[in-house]
Amino acid sequence: MFEHSRGVRSAGRVKAVLVSLDFGLRNATESLGELRQLASSAGVDCSAVVGGRRERPDPKHFAGAGKVEEIRARAAESHADLVIFNHELSPAQQRNLETTLGCRILDRVSLILDIFGQRARSHEGKLQVELAQLEYLATRLVRGWTHLERQRGARGTMGGMGEKQIEVDRRLIGKRVKALKDQLVRLKRQRLVQRRARVRGQVMSVSLVGYTNTGKSTLFNALTRAGAYAADQLFATLDTTTRRVHLPEAGALVISDTVGFIRDLPHTLVAAFRATLEETIHADLLLHVVDASSPSRDAQTGEVNRVLGEIGAADIPQIFVWNKIDLNDMAPGLERDEYGKICRVRLSAATGEGVEFLRLALTEVATARNAVNHPEPQQII
Repeated sequence: MFEHSRGVRSAGRVKAVLVSLDFGLRNATESLGELRQLASSAGVDCSAVVGGRRERPDPKHFAGAGKVEEIRARAAESHADLVIFNHELSPAQQRNLETTLGCRILDRVSLILDIFGQRARSHEGKLQVELAQLEYLATRLVRGWTHLERQRGARGTMGGMGEKQIEVDRRLIGKRVKALKDQLVRLKRQRLVQRRARVRGQVMSVSLVGYTNTGKSTLFNALTRAGAYAADQLFATLDTTTRRVHLPEAGALVISDTVGFIRDLPHTLVAAFRATLEETIHADLLLHVVDASSPSRDAQTGEVNRVLGEIGAADIPQIFVWNKIDLNDMAPGLERDEYGKICRVRLSAATGEGVEFLRLALTEVATARNAVNHPEPQQII
Protein backbone atom coordinates (compact mmCIF):
# COMPACT_ATOMS: atom_id res chain seq x y z
CA MET A 1 0.00 0.00 0.00
CA PHE A 2 1.18 3.56 -0.64
CA GLU A 3 2.64 5.54 2.20
CA HIS A 4 -0.24 8.00 2.31
CA SER A 5 -2.79 5.25 2.90
CA ARG A 6 -3.06 5.38 6.66
CA GLY A 7 -5.33 3.10 8.63
CA VAL A 8 -5.86 2.00 12.18
CA ARG A 9 -3.43 -0.89 11.90
CA SER A 10 -0.42 1.36 11.31
CA ALA A 11 -0.70 2.81 14.81
CA GLY A 12 -1.69 -0.33 16.72
CA ARG A 13 -4.28 0.16 19.45
CA VAL A 14 -5.08 3.87 19.66
CA LYS A 15 -7.56 6.20 21.35
CA ALA A 16 -10.28 7.72 19.25
CA VAL A 17 -13.17 10.15 19.49
CA LEU A 18 -16.29 8.71 17.89
CA VAL A 19 -18.60 11.10 16.06
CA SER A 20 -22.16 10.03 15.27
CA LEU A 21 -24.62 12.67 14.09
CA ASP A 22 -28.37 12.12 13.90
CA PHE A 23 -29.98 13.12 10.62
CA GLY A 24 -33.27 11.47 11.53
CA LEU A 25 -32.75 8.55 9.13
CA ARG A 26 -32.17 5.74 11.65
CA ASN A 27 -31.99 4.94 15.34
CA ALA A 28 -29.11 7.06 16.66
CA THR A 29 -28.47 4.90 19.74
CA GLU A 30 -28.32 1.70 17.70
CA SER A 31 -26.07 3.32 15.11
CA LEU A 32 -23.65 4.56 17.79
CA GLY A 33 -23.54 1.11 19.37
CA GLU A 34 -22.60 -0.39 16.04
CA LEU A 35 -19.85 2.20 15.60
CA ARG A 36 -18.44 1.25 19.01
CA GLN A 37 -18.37 -2.40 17.95
CA LEU A 38 -16.66 -1.53 14.67
CA ALA A 39 -14.01 0.53 16.48
CA SER A 40 -13.39 -2.23 19.01
CA SER A 41 -13.12 -4.80 16.20
CA ALA A 42 -10.46 -2.60 14.58
CA GLY A 43 -8.43 -2.45 17.79
CA VAL A 44 -9.43 1.10 18.75
CA ASP A 45 -10.28 2.31 22.28
CA CYS A 46 -13.12 4.83 22.47
CA SER A 47 -12.01 7.78 24.61
CA ALA A 48 -14.98 10.08 23.95
CA VAL A 49 -18.22 10.28 21.98
CA VAL A 50 -19.62 13.35 20.24
CA GLY A 51 -23.23 13.33 19.06
CA GLY A 52 -25.72 15.86 17.79
CA ARG A 53 -28.58 16.48 15.41
CA ARG A 54 -28.48 18.12 12.00
CA GLU A 55 -30.86 18.43 9.10
CA ARG A 56 -28.12 17.86 6.53
CA PRO A 57 -24.30 17.50 6.42
CA ASP A 58 -22.14 20.61 6.22
CA PRO A 59 -20.48 20.71 2.76
CA LYS A 60 -17.08 21.70 4.13
CA HIS A 61 -16.63 19.75 7.40
CA PHE A 62 -19.72 17.48 7.45
CA ALA A 63 -20.36 18.76 11.01
CA GLY A 64 -21.03 22.41 11.80
CA ALA A 65 -18.37 24.81 13.05
CA GLY A 66 -19.50 24.52 16.67
CA LYS A 67 -19.53 20.75 16.55
CA VAL A 68 -16.06 20.65 14.99
CA GLU A 69 -14.78 22.79 17.86
CA GLU A 70 -16.41 20.39 20.33
CA ILE A 71 -14.69 17.46 18.63
CA ARG A 72 -11.35 19.27 18.88
CA ALA A 73 -11.87 19.90 22.61
CA ARG A 74 -12.88 16.31 23.37
CA ALA A 75 -9.91 14.97 21.43
CA ALA A 76 -7.55 17.23 23.39
CA GLU A 77 -9.10 16.29 26.75
CA SER A 78 -8.88 12.56 26.10
CA HIS A 79 -5.49 12.69 24.35
CA ALA A 80 -6.99 11.01 21.30
CA ASP A 81 -5.03 11.01 18.07
CA LEU A 82 -7.83 9.69 15.88
CA VAL A 83 -11.40 10.80 15.10
CA ILE A 84 -13.84 8.32 13.58
CA PHE A 85 -17.03 9.51 11.89
CA ASN A 86 -20.00 7.16 11.75
CA HIS A 87 -20.70 8.43 8.23
CA GLU A 88 -19.17 8.42 4.78
CA LEU A 89 -17.10 11.57 4.25
CA SER A 90 -16.19 13.07 0.91
CA PRO A 91 -12.44 13.39 0.16
CA ALA A 92 -12.69 17.17 0.61
CA GLN A 93 -14.49 16.88 3.96
CA GLN A 94 -11.94 14.39 5.23
CA ARG A 95 -9.06 16.62 4.13
CA ASN A 96 -10.63 19.74 5.66
CA LEU A 97 -11.28 17.97 8.97
CA GLU A 98 -7.68 16.74 9.19
CA THR A 99 -6.43 20.25 8.55
CA THR A 100 -8.77 21.83 11.10
CA LEU A 101 -8.47 19.20 13.85
CA GLY A 102 -4.81 18.38 13.31
CA CYS A 103 -5.28 14.61 13.64
CA ARG A 104 -6.18 11.59 11.55
CA ILE A 105 -9.77 11.23 10.39
CA LEU A 106 -11.44 7.96 9.47
CA ASP A 107 -14.97 7.62 8.16
CA ARG A 108 -17.17 4.54 8.44
CA VAL A 109 -16.10 3.20 5.05
CA SER A 110 -12.36 3.38 5.74
CA LEU A 111 -12.90 1.82 9.19
CA ILE A 112 -14.72 -1.17 7.70
CA LEU A 113 -12.04 -1.51 5.02
CA ASP A 114 -9.39 -1.57 7.73
CA ILE A 115 -11.21 -4.32 9.63
CA PHE A 116 -11.53 -6.36 6.46
CA GLY A 117 -7.82 -5.87 5.84
CA GLN A 118 -7.04 -7.27 9.29
CA ARG A 119 -9.38 -10.26 9.06
CA ALA A 120 -8.87 -11.62 5.53
CA ARG A 121 -7.06 -14.96 5.70
CA SER A 122 -7.40 -16.75 2.37
CA HIS A 123 -5.47 -15.73 -0.73
CA GLU A 124 -8.65 -14.72 -2.51
CA GLY A 125 -9.94 -12.79 0.49
CA LYS A 126 -6.72 -10.78 0.70
CA LEU A 127 -6.92 -9.99 -3.02
CA GLN A 128 -10.52 -8.82 -2.68
CA VAL A 129 -9.70 -6.60 0.29
CA GLU A 130 -6.69 -5.04 -1.44
CA LEU A 131 -8.83 -4.36 -4.52
CA ALA A 132 -11.48 -2.61 -2.41
CA GLN A 133 -8.86 -0.57 -0.56
CA LEU A 134 -7.16 0.55 -3.76
CA GLU A 135 -10.43 1.53 -5.43
CA TYR A 136 -11.33 3.57 -2.34
CA LEU A 137 -7.85 5.09 -2.16
CA ALA A 138 -7.90 6.12 -5.83
CA THR A 139 -10.57 8.73 -5.09
CA ARG A 140 -8.54 10.24 -2.23
CA LEU A 141 -4.98 10.39 -3.47
CA VAL A 142 -4.82 14.14 -3.14
CA ARG A 143 -5.07 13.76 0.65
CA GLY A 144 -1.61 12.25 0.81
CA TRP A 145 0.32 14.88 -1.11
CA THR A 146 1.19 18.35 0.09
CA HIS A 147 3.55 18.73 -2.86
CA LEU A 148 1.93 18.54 -6.28
CA GLU A 149 4.91 19.72 -8.31
CA ARG A 150 5.60 17.87 -11.52
CA GLN A 151 8.54 15.55 -11.87
CA ARG A 152 11.22 16.68 -14.30
CA GLY A 153 11.13 14.86 -17.61
CA ALA A 154 14.92 14.94 -18.21
CA ARG A 155 18.20 15.52 -16.44
CA GLY A 156 19.74 18.93 -16.16
CA THR A 157 18.33 22.41 -16.01
CA MET A 158 16.70 22.15 -19.43
CA GLY A 159 14.52 19.16 -18.52
CA GLY A 160 10.84 19.84 -19.00
CA MET A 161 8.15 19.32 -16.38
CA GLY A 162 6.82 15.77 -16.29
CA GLU A 163 3.92 14.06 -14.58
CA LYS A 164 2.55 15.10 -11.23
CA GLN A 165 3.31 12.62 -8.46
CA ILE A 166 -0.41 12.08 -8.02
CA GLU A 167 -0.69 11.04 -11.67
CA VAL A 168 2.13 8.52 -11.18
CA ASP A 169 0.27 7.07 -8.19
CA ARG A 170 -2.97 6.83 -10.15
CA ARG A 171 -1.19 4.92 -12.91
CA LEU A 172 0.46 2.54 -10.43
CA ILE A 173 -2.86 1.93 -8.67
CA GLY A 174 -4.55 1.33 -12.02
CA LYS A 175 -2.00 -1.32 -12.95
CA ARG A 176 -2.35 -3.05 -9.59
CA VAL A 177 -6.16 -2.97 -9.78
CA LYS A 178 -6.04 -4.60 -13.23
CA ALA A 179 -3.66 -7.31 -11.96
CA LEU A 180 -5.91 -8.02 -8.97
CA LYS A 181 -9.02 -8.28 -11.15
CA ASP A 182 -7.23 -10.68 -13.49
CA GLN A 183 -6.26 -12.92 -10.57
CA LEU A 184 -9.81 -12.87 -9.20
CA VAL A 185 -11.18 -13.85 -12.61
CA ARG A 186 -8.90 -16.90 -12.63
CA LEU A 187 -10.05 -17.88 -9.14
CA LYS A 188 -13.66 -17.41 -10.24
CA ARG A 189 -13.11 -19.92 -13.05
CA GLN A 190 -11.72 -22.42 -10.56
CA ARG A 191 -14.83 -22.04 -8.37
CA LEU A 192 -17.04 -22.46 -11.43
CA VAL A 193 -15.39 -25.82 -12.17
CA GLN A 194 -15.93 -26.92 -8.57
CA ARG A 195 -19.56 -25.77 -8.67
CA ARG A 196 -20.20 -27.68 -11.90
CA ALA A 197 -18.86 -30.82 -10.24
CA ARG A 198 -21.35 -30.35 -7.39
CA VAL A 199 -24.18 -29.84 -9.86
CA ARG A 200 -23.24 -32.99 -11.77
CA GLY A 201 -23.30 -34.86 -8.48
CA GLN A 202 -26.72 -33.33 -7.64
CA VAL A 203 -25.40 -32.02 -4.29
CA MET A 204 -27.67 -29.41 -2.73
CA SER A 205 -25.92 -26.13 -1.89
CA VAL A 206 -26.86 -24.18 1.25
CA SER A 207 -25.45 -20.76 2.24
CA LEU A 208 -25.58 -19.12 5.64
CA VAL A 209 -26.31 -15.41 5.34
CA GLY A 210 -27.15 -12.75 7.87
CA TYR A 211 -26.13 -9.55 9.58
CA THR A 212 -22.65 -9.56 11.07
CA ASN A 213 -22.33 -11.03 14.57
CA THR A 214 -25.61 -12.96 14.46
CA GLY A 215 -23.84 -16.27 15.11
CA LYS A 216 -23.48 -17.66 11.58
CA SER A 217 -20.06 -19.21 12.19
CA THR A 218 -21.20 -20.74 15.49
CA LEU A 219 -24.20 -22.25 13.71
CA PHE A 220 -21.94 -23.44 10.88
CA ASN A 221 -19.79 -25.27 13.43
CA ALA A 222 -22.86 -26.77 15.10
CA LEU A 223 -24.07 -28.16 11.77
CA THR A 224 -20.76 -29.29 10.31
CA ARG A 225 -18.39 -29.67 13.30
CA ALA A 226 -15.88 -27.76 11.15
CA GLY A 227 -14.23 -25.76 13.92
CA ALA A 228 -14.41 -22.48 11.96
CA TYR A 229 -13.35 -19.36 13.87
CA ALA A 230 -16.22 -17.70 15.71
CA ALA A 231 -16.12 -14.70 18.06
CA ASP A 232 -18.42 -12.09 19.53
CA GLN A 233 -17.24 -9.29 17.25
CA LEU A 234 -18.15 -7.72 13.94
CA PHE A 235 -16.72 -9.48 10.87
CA ALA A 236 -15.06 -12.23 12.89
CA THR A 237 -14.75 -14.25 9.66
CA LEU A 238 -14.56 -12.96 6.09
CA ASP A 239 -13.59 -15.88 3.92
CA THR A 240 -16.27 -18.28 2.73
CA THR A 241 -15.88 -21.71 4.34
CA THR A 242 -17.58 -24.72 2.74
CA ARG A 243 -18.16 -28.19 4.21
CA ARG A 244 -20.06 -31.28 3.12
CA VAL A 245 -22.71 -32.58 5.51
CA HIS A 246 -24.54 -35.92 5.35
CA LEU A 247 -28.17 -36.10 6.41
CA PRO A 248 -29.23 -39.69 7.09
CA GLU A 249 -32.61 -39.35 5.37
CA ALA A 250 -31.65 -37.02 2.52
CA GLY A 251 -28.01 -37.66 1.64
CA ALA A 252 -25.19 -35.16 1.23
CA LEU A 253 -25.38 -31.38 0.97
CA VAL A 254 -22.82 -28.57 0.95
CA ILE A 255 -23.05 -25.73 3.50
CA SER A 256 -21.15 -22.44 3.08
CA ASP A 257 -20.52 -19.82 5.76
CA THR A 258 -20.32 -16.36 4.14
CA VAL A 259 -19.22 -12.90 5.26
CA GLY A 260 -21.67 -11.00 7.45
CA PHE A 261 -23.64 -8.05 6.14
CA ILE A 262 -23.81 -4.63 7.74
CA ARG A 263 -25.73 -1.43 7.24
CA ASP A 264 -24.05 1.01 4.84
CA LEU A 265 -21.64 -1.61 3.56
CA PRO A 266 -19.20 0.21 1.24
CA HIS A 267 -20.10 -0.26 -2.41
CA THR A 268 -16.46 -1.05 -3.16
CA LEU A 269 -16.71 -4.02 -0.81
CA VAL A 270 -19.98 -5.24 -2.30
CA ALA A 271 -18.30 -5.23 -5.71
CA ALA A 272 -14.98 -6.69 -4.54
CA PHE A 273 -16.61 -9.46 -2.54
CA ARG A 274 -19.06 -10.38 -5.27
CA ALA A 275 -16.86 -13.38 -6.06
CA THR A 276 -17.12 -14.63 -2.48
CA LEU A 277 -20.85 -13.94 -2.42
CA GLU A 278 -21.31 -16.01 -5.57
CA GLU A 279 -21.64 -18.97 -3.22
CA THR A 280 -24.79 -17.19 -2.08
CA ILE A 281 -25.97 -16.32 -5.60
CA HIS A 282 -25.74 -19.95 -6.75
CA ALA A 283 -27.10 -21.58 -3.60
CA ASP A 284 -30.23 -23.74 -3.66
CA LEU A 285 -31.25 -22.50 -0.20
CA LEU A 286 -30.32 -19.60 2.07
CA LEU A 287 -30.34 -19.96 5.84
CA HIS A 288 -30.95 -16.36 6.90
CA VAL A 289 -29.54 -16.17 10.43
CA VAL A 290 -31.15 -13.52 12.65
CA ASP A 291 -30.15 -12.44 16.15
CA ALA A 292 -33.46 -13.09 17.92
CA SER A 293 -32.25 -11.17 20.99
CA SER A 294 -31.54 -7.95 19.08
CA PRO A 295 -34.13 -5.16 19.20
CA SER A 296 -32.98 -4.24 15.68
CA ARG A 297 -33.55 -7.67 14.16
CA ASP A 298 -36.22 -6.42 11.72
CA ALA A 299 -34.00 -3.60 10.44
CA GLN A 300 -31.02 -5.96 10.16
CA THR A 301 -33.12 -8.51 8.26
CA GLY A 302 -34.23 -5.80 5.85
CA GLU A 303 -30.63 -4.69 5.26
CA VAL A 304 -29.51 -8.24 4.48
CA ASN A 305 -32.39 -8.70 2.03
CA ARG A 306 -31.51 -5.38 0.38
CA VAL A 307 -27.92 -6.48 -0.26
CA LEU A 308 -29.10 -9.91 -1.43
CA GLY A 309 -31.19 -8.07 -3.99
CA GLU A 310 -28.11 -6.11 -5.11
CA ILE A 311 -26.12 -9.27 -5.79
CA GLY A 312 -28.96 -11.10 -7.54
CA ALA A 313 -29.91 -13.52 -4.74
CA ALA A 314 -33.33 -12.12 -3.82
CA ASP A 315 -35.29 -14.98 -5.42
CA ILE A 316 -33.42 -17.84 -3.74
CA PRO A 317 -35.61 -19.65 -1.16
CA GLN A 318 -34.89 -18.70 2.45
CA ILE A 319 -35.43 -20.27 5.83
CA PHE A 320 -35.13 -17.76 8.66
CA VAL A 321 -33.05 -19.04 11.58
CA TRP A 322 -33.74 -17.11 14.75
CA ASN A 323 -30.53 -17.65 16.71
CA LYS A 324 -29.54 -16.74 20.30
CA ILE A 325 -32.93 -17.68 21.79
CA ASP A 326 -31.07 -18.48 25.02
CA LEU A 327 -30.60 -14.73 25.53
CA ASN A 328 -34.30 -13.89 25.61
CA ASP A 329 -35.92 -17.09 26.92
CA MET A 330 -37.54 -17.94 23.59
CA ALA A 331 -38.60 -21.55 23.12
CA PRO A 332 -36.92 -23.62 20.40
CA GLY A 333 -39.10 -24.84 17.57
CA LEU A 334 -40.14 -24.27 14.00
CA GLU A 335 -42.89 -22.50 12.07
CA ARG A 336 -44.51 -23.35 8.74
CA ASP A 337 -46.04 -21.11 6.10
CA GLU A 338 -49.47 -21.47 4.49
CA TYR A 339 -48.09 -24.12 2.14
CA GLY A 340 -46.83 -26.31 4.97
CA LYS A 341 -43.14 -25.54 4.34
CA ILE A 342 -40.81 -24.71 7.20
CA CYS A 343 -40.15 -20.96 7.05
CA ARG A 344 -38.57 -20.23 10.45
CA VAL A 345 -36.53 -22.14 13.01
CA ARG A 346 -35.81 -20.94 16.54
CA LEU A 347 -32.58 -22.20 18.11
CA SER A 348 -29.39 -21.42 19.99
CA ALA A 349 -26.25 -22.32 18.08
CA ALA A 350 -24.16 -21.72 21.20
CA THR A 351 -26.02 -24.24 23.38
CA GLY A 352 -27.21 -26.55 20.59
CA GLU A 353 -30.81 -26.15 21.70
CA GLY A 354 -33.16 -26.43 18.71
CA VAL A 355 -30.48 -27.36 16.14
CA GLU A 356 -32.37 -30.59 15.49
CA PHE A 357 -35.26 -28.54 14.10
CA LEU A 358 -32.90 -26.97 11.55
CA ARG A 359 -31.64 -30.41 10.55
CA LEU A 360 -35.27 -31.42 10.05
CA ALA A 361 -35.84 -28.36 7.85
CA LEU A 362 -32.77 -29.15 5.74
CA THR A 363 -33.87 -32.77 5.41
CA GLU A 364 -37.32 -31.72 4.18
CA VAL A 365 -35.89 -29.34 1.57
CA ALA A 366 -33.27 -31.83 0.39
CA THR A 367 -35.82 -34.66 0.18
CA ALA A 368 -38.20 -32.52 -1.88
CA ARG A 369 -35.34 -31.48 -4.17
CA ASN A 370 -34.23 -35.08 -4.65
CA ALA A 371 -37.80 -36.08 -5.51
CA VAL A 372 -37.88 -33.48 -8.28
CA ASN A 373 -34.44 -34.36 -9.65
CA HIS A 374 -34.90 -38.13 -9.37
CA PRO A 375 -38.61 -38.90 -9.74
CA GLU A 376 -39.65 -42.50 -9.19
CA PRO A 377 -40.54 -44.27 -12.44
CA GLN A 378 -44.27 -44.72 -12.91
CA GLN A 379 -45.57 -48.25 -13.18
CA ILE A 380 -47.41 -49.12 -16.38
CA ILE A 381 -50.64 -50.99 -15.72
